[in-house]
Amino acid sequence: MNMIKPLKNVVSFIGLVIFSISFSIQAEEYPTKPVTLVVPFAAGGPTDAVARLLSVPMTKFLGQTVIVENTVGAGGTIAANRVAKSPKDGHLVLLHHIGISTAPALYSKLPYDTLNDFEYIGQVVNAPMTLIGRKNLPATNYKELLAYIQKNRDKVTLANAGPGAVSQLCGMLFTSQLGIPLTQIPYKGTGPAITDILGGQVDLLCDQTTNTLSHIKADKVNLYGTTTLKRLSSLPNVPTLNEQGLKGFEVVAWHGMYTSKGTPTAVNEKLNAALKFALADTDVKARLAELNVEIAPPDDVTPLGLKRKVESEIKKWAPIIKASGSYID
Repeated sequence: MNMIKPLKNVVSFIGLVIFSISFSIQAEEYPTKPVTLVVPFAAGGPTDAVARLLSVPMTKFLGQTVIVENTVGAGGTIAANRVAKSPKDGHLVLLHHIGISTAPALYSKLPYDTLNDFEYIGQVVNAPMTLIGRKNLPATNYKELLAYIQKNRDKVTLANAGPGAVSQLCGMLFTSQLGIPLTQIPYKGTGPAITDILGGQVDLLCDQTTNTLSHIKADKVNLYGTTTLKRLSSLPNVPTLNEQGLKGFEVVAWHGMYTSKGTPTAVNEKLNAALKFALADTDVKARLAELNVEIAPPDDVTPLGLKRKVESEIKKWAPIIKASGSYID
């Protein structure tokens, strides 16, 4: 009888050794086929651009082709669900933006659990936002814009790129902090929204610099402020909305990388190493700088850094979305 317990311990130890060896083998063998980087938005958009930049050096690091695939619809939830329900082998990877943390509040029924159905690889990049308006709007700065909104609150229109878009979130936060409910105009993507801003059919839009900077520099729109807490290096003379009175106003289109829950740790670690390799690539850094997109700090390009970000953003946005009534059945 006294031999049974030591024997169990030996069996448990052997099991752990075999488990560790299998993880090591998985890491060495992975990937065994092309890796698909799933993007929840249309080709040509900011998230897609980041994915395609990363895919080249990640292919080099992993030794297998990294294919970018756009799975569009329902504010990114279709793509997220696809990865959440995928085989736990790391061959299907999700690249999603801030929308992954706002979907739980925006959608009354999600087919996946945001916090429990994914493995976290790491944060990727942060894209700042700008509040712009049609060029013929009779308000050339933020102070004049506030006066215009207060006088015409029932007529002012605020465009966004559709449910779950960062522009929608920015608009929600803007109206929430102003305390003035503006008319929200949803579009099917950023392109049509910007087209109508340029054409004077809609008044305001809050969107990523990747979409707005060229129009700002061409003086085709009015610029009222940036959505970061510190001024942007690309627009050093433009005050933030925070410093113009909207205290604590911050909306950044951050991006993260995920695999399905249960994907082996060794596989996720290899993906994290591939991500870091890609972000250190000279061409990638130069191109991201051109897009005015910042690489996430080193401590955030980690599973823990990304998990903390998702958790904190869920807490931040849930009450704002609930108060706006912008949920989807």
